[in-house]
Amino acid sequence: MTMINSNPYKYLKLSTTFNEKILVVKLNRPSKLNSINSKMWREIGHLFTNVDSDAKYSSVRCIILSGAGRAFCAGIDIFDEKFNLMSNAATTEVDTARKFLAAKGMISNMQACFSALEKSRIPVVAAINGMCIGAGVDLICAADIRICTSNALFSVKEVQLGLAADVGTLQRLPKIVGFSSIVRDICFTGRNFDATEAMNIGFVSKVLPDEDKLYESVLNLCRSIVSNSPVAVASTKMALNFSRDHSVNEGLDYIATHNSAALMTDDLLVSALSLTSKRRQENDIRKTDEVG
Repeated sequence: MTMINSNPYKYLKLSTTFNEKILVVKLNRPSKLNSINSKMWREIGHLFTNVDSDAKYSSVRCIILSGAGRAFCAGIDIFDEKFNLMSNAATTEVDTARKFLAAKGMISNMQACFSALEKSRIPVVAAINGMCIGAGVDLICAADIRICTSNALFSVKEVQLGLAADVGTLQRLPKIVGFSSIVRDICFTGRNFDATEAMNIGFVSKVLPDEDKLYESVLNLCRSIVSNSPVAVASTKMALNFSRDHSVNEGLDYIATHNSAALMTDDLLVSALSLTSKRRQENDIRKTDEVG
């Protein structure tokens, strides 16, 4: 791993690996179990909004999102005054309509920060170790792939705090696992669900026994992703996201239009030649084995 020396973020630790093609982003408030305060929230939004266009990330083709220490994320930092809607609601100096507009603006900005993961052309793999509560679930719902350790614990906790989750879980979770009674069970109760249940409902794609095995698995996955054409991977991510929110016919029209331009990429020929060469090598190995 190579640390990024010019890291502008206080609560995000950045490093790269695999010839700078994989960016590792760690939520970095381990003493607070990586609970997200307002500054970390803005930093997440800034990084993922700019990662596609910032020159220092030009080599990056896959992102790993994880948490420093013994938890992925304990949720929102309720002690951050900028998140304290209760004190704002008690204020009588501003009328109700203005308070409504201010609160809506704040929530919309918070939503945009997490949606930036989804909008980035680069695949984001969430590596979850330990607890992932409330805003942590909101965050990983915006990732492309989720893998966790066997001690991972999840909860859509907001309902127990007197609120409906408002930063993406209620919109994305049903589309990740299917709009079934289990989603309502989890979201109506705010109960915990463990790694086994997360795997059974399709929220995570793999469960590993410990943190070392988790990162080994995630790195192998990311290496496999970056071995493919970045144009093809980015196009696939965009098409999947579009199709999730549109009809099959609209999705087909979208990818037909997109690939009409994407077919011009040199990556197509390079990939075909690479695949042909790989098959020849496999055939040579097979023939050698047969002779032996």
